[in-house]
Amino acid sequence: MSEEGTRLQKFLAGRGVASRRGAAELVGAGRVRVNGEAILEPGHRIDPQCDRVEVDGRPVPRARERLRTVLLNKPRGCVCSASEHDGRTVLSLLRGVQERLVPVGRLDKNSEGLLLLSNDGDLILRLTHPRFEQEKTYRATVSGAVGTPALTILRSRLVIDGYRIRPAQVEVLKPGATAGRTVLQFVLREGRNRQIRRMCEAAGLTVHRLVRTRIRSLACGALRPGEWRDLTPAELRDLVR
Repeated sequence: MSEEGTRLQKFLAGRGVASRRGAAELVGAGRVRVNGEAILEPGHRIDPQCDRVEVDGRPVPRARERLRTVLLNKPRGCVCSASEHDGRTVLSLLRGVQERLVPVGRLDKNSEGLLLLSNDGDLILRLTHPRFEQEKTYRATVSGAVGTPALTILRSRLVIDGYRIRPAQVEVLKPGATAGRTVLQFVLREGRNRQIRRMCEAAGLTVHRLVRTRIRSLACGALRPGEWRDLTPAELRDLVR
C-alpha cells in the first residue's frame, strides 16, 4: 500500500524518531528537512518512497523498521533523551538493540522504575495521549506531615501549568517507614511534567525517592535497575486493548 501523502509528523513517529507530539516539536523547531528544505509544519505531506527526510542532518530511513517495544527498569541518574548532552541516556542501556526506539513518556532523571521504549508510533500515541487515560502506578518515599490535610490536597484537582489535573488515587503504604519517611502509592491516569513531585510540594511534602511500578498490568518483575526485555505479544495486545 502506498504511503504517498503521509503527514511528516506521522512519518517521523512511524520511523521511531519520536512520539507524534515529539515529532511535531522537532518540526516546529526547524530541525527537520525534506529534500534539503526546512519544514516547519508537522502536517506537511510527503511521499516516503521518494522524499528525503533528515533530522538534525541525519537521514531518516524510508522503510519501516520492524516494530519493537521493550520494557526497561530505569535506574536513577539516567535521562529519557536521545541526546548525550543531557547526561547518561536510557538508550545507552539498550545494548544490542538495532531499532531506533524512543521513550514512551518520560521519567525525570531522579526517578526510577518501569519505562517503555518503542518505535511503534500508534502504540506510543495510545500510551501517552491523555484521552486514553492509561493507568500508571508509582511508589513515592516522602518526608513531612502525611495526615488528612496532606492527603486531601494530594487527592484534589490541583492546578499544574495552568491545567486542572484529574484526581489521583493516593494511599499510604508504609506510615513513617524509615527515619520518619512515609511510603505513598499514587495511581494516575495522566502524566503532567513532574506531576507527583509537584503534587507533593503543594502538600508540604518532600520526595526522596520516586519509582514507577506499573503501567496498566505491566511490571518490572525480576528486572534489576538497568536491565530490559522485549514485551511479549500478549503484553502488547493488552496495552492496545
